[in-house]
Amino acid sequence: MKLLNIDHIPGKEIEALGLVKGTIVQSKNFGKDFMAGMKTLVGGEIKDYTDMLNEARQIAIKRMVDEATALGADAVINIRFASSSMMQSAAEVVAYGTAVKILD
Repeated sequence: MKLLNIDHIPGKEIEALGLVKGTIVQSKNFGKDFMAGMKTLVGGEIKDYTDMLNEARQIAIKRMVDEATALGADAVINIRFASSSMMQSAAEVVAYGTAVKILD
């Protein structure tokens, strides 16, 4: 499945099938959360949170692709991501775009 964050597929005619999205709310365990809190005292990247968000984005993408596949799509265009804090140490990640069928 082609995944693009532009609103067309260069050189191809497409038919829009609809909006697709994938979402996940993910958190780290208490021990990792505590250690991340300690890291804020000295500054720098909090690798556990970086890893958590990367994993959440991959799961959200897979869920979006699964929705697109169910519609018979060949690609998802105009992909965007959104995230928000749901509660202490938990983040929601959403991937969304337009499922399309390639006509050429």
